[in-house]
Amino acid sequence: MQIGPTPNERLARARSDLRIGLPILIESDGAWWLAAAVETLPPERAAILAGGGEAVLAITGWRAETLHVPVYDGDLVRLRVPAAATVEWLRSVADPSADLASPLKGPYPTVRGGGAAPHRAALRLTKAAQLLPAVLLQPAVEAADGLTRVGADEVAPERDQIPTLRRVVGGRVPLRVSGAGRVQVFRPADGGIEHYAVEIGRPDRRGAPLVRLHSACFTGDVLGSLKCDCGPQLDAALTAMGEAGEGVLLYLNQEGRGIGLANKMRAYALQDEGFDTVEANHRLGFEDDERDFRIGTEILRQMGIGRIRLMTNNPAKVAMMRERGIEVVERVPLAVGQNPLNARYLATKARKSGHLL
Repeated sequence: MQIGPTPNERLARARSDLRIGLPILIESDGAWWLAAAVETLPPERAAILAGGGEAVLAITGWRAETLHVPVYDGDLVRLRVPAAATVEWLRSVADPSADLASPLKGPYPTVRGGGAAPHRAALRLTKAAQLLPAVLLQPAVEAADGLTRVGADEVAPERDQIPTLRRVVGGRVPLRVSGAGRVQVFRPADGGIEHYAVEIGRPDRRGAPLVRLHSACFTGDVLGSLKCDCGPQLDAALTAMGEAGEGVLLYLNQEGRGIGLANKMRAYALQDEGFDTVEANHRLGFEDDERDFRIGTEILRQMGIGRIRLMTNNPAKVAMMRERGIEVVERVPLAVGQNPLNARYLATKARKSGHLL
């Protein structure tokens, strides 16, 4: 094994650099591009990158539709950046928080023709870093020293790769629902955030134990938020496993359908303006759901569990389990947590995301 960083390790560095406001270098077809996430970019660096008249602001197609900009590149748009553009201007394009206060923006001249591979790669990395998907790019005369370098072709398949996870440790944790609780920690090979498997009792690997894929929800699981049904679903799943004497809760750190807590709070603010949960995600530039349920299948496989009774209202979870070779012998509904404050949210999940409620 080489002592230097592998492509996946360089991608991890790139995500970290974007989060702290440091530009990265992306290579495509022999040319280098400086790329920086608009959300974290310091004003001084923004002034340098936006100068010269060649800078481009890449935003997703969803965000472009919100701004009434024609989407020429399929899933993204390249906007020409004015030479005198400030970081405030860049963020006004990236962040929808002021859209209703200043609805008449633009015009936004677009870049058409040429390849959009480096722009697409930069947006994918920014999403993976759980930042607003808006990136400032500038052609680089040469690959600057000290900046993380990645190839656009290395980023493209990252989302398509099966997550590589390694079990780190496990320990006994007596729980309210069972004194025989055990928590196992799984760490992605790229250094990403860890995920947990909570075992209740001794799940029969030859049978079909109750299993719940639960995405982290700080507001619902910890604070008891009434805007969603996550907390009650977590409690109901653990209670059912305790009563059955066995089960596995996979607690996946994919807050806010995979967009992170900060963007989830941005989405909540947009919901307060009247947008539903899907519309809010789109205005931010994200897909309806950015989660990767394959993580759950990989953890189950490492635990030696191939047949399950899946506790979910989401048919997409059932489909992913079966697609990845996990036999779902029964879908167990979790019809809990409905209240007047989340009625519209649940109706949207049923109507637009196909949840069975």
